Amino acid sequence: MKLASLRSGRDGRLVVVSRDLAWYADASAVAPTLQAALDEWPRCEPELRALSERLERGDAREPFSEEACAAPLPRAYQWADGSAYVNHVALVRKARGAEMPESFWTDPLMYQGGSDGFLGPREPIPLADESWGCDLEAEIVVVTGDVKQGITREAALGAIRLVGLVNDVSLRNLIPGELAKGFGFFQSKPASALSPVFVTPDELGAAWRDGKLHRVLSVALNGQPFGRANAGVDMTFDFGALVAHAARTRDLSAGSILGSGTVSNRGADGGPGKPIADGGVGYSCIAEVRTVETLLEGKPRTPFLRRGDRVRIEVLDDEGRTIFGAIDQVVAEPRR
Repeated sequence: MKLASLRSGRDGRLVVVSRDLAWYADASAVAPTLQAALDEWPRCEPELRALSERLERGDAREPFSEEACAAPLPRAYQWADGSAYVNHVALVRKARGAEMPESFWTDPLMYQGGSDGFLGPREPIPLADESWGCDLEAEIVVVTGDVKQGITREAALGAIRLVGLVNDVSLRNLIPGELAKGFGFFQSKPASALSPVFVTPDELGAAWRDGKLHRVLSVALNGQPFGRANAGVDMTFDFGALVAHAARTRDLSAGSILGSGTVSNRGADGGPGKPIADGGVGYSCIAEVRTVETLLEGKPRTPFLRRGDRVRIEVLDDEGRTIFGAIDQVVAEPRR
């Protein structure tokens, strides 16, 4: 089952979307918003699935447009982003000259991001100052139901309601100063963008297993291939482990969004990987390629995002069809 929120008010209007993303059916008779559906999932899920089945048969459908979408959850009760791909953590820390503690391989990293406003999949990335070092971060996300404190990894997998994508925008040049204060990210993590569609795990078939999405995450920068990392490879902590980690000391409310962190694959030789043009799978953020350039050439040469740059993030199925729709954003001046 695929769900989306069309732009309407602050929290969007819930719709069920066909598997080929060509059609939608209004779901407001079941729940006005996705958050409302998640709040009453035991009642709403079977009704939404019945609506999805009717939609696939061709009943009561309207043409679906990704451009008409808000974020599936335009605002959420919780947005916690992990760093499940420890290869990415190691590279970024190396770029900052920071040591890599051994515990990073056994205990997930996670920070609490801003959930009061997510960008829609076609909304611009607002950038007030290019010197801040704006970077894309292509990730997988899951949305949970209600989760009790102390949940096990295995039980946590059963609490995952939906899977989607995020562009977790980072302002790299602001991060060192914030972390030096010892109190974590804030200004360096502006609003993130979510994919047009979130899907139930069963919709992914065999590609969803062991708490991971075993699909290639495609990233394009200004129309050129930038990243083709497989999200199921080199993921040190699966989503069951991430949800359980987040719920170690607290309950999680239905509609909590948890991110994988930047998807990152090692190279065939176990090293940091190569650009697509050099036969590698590329990168899911600019910081990684800049680190590799520094290691090989002594300094980075790939610039961070500038106004006018375009970022596209999506996942394709075996037939080359988009699964979640595409996050497709242009960097622009903030709206005043």
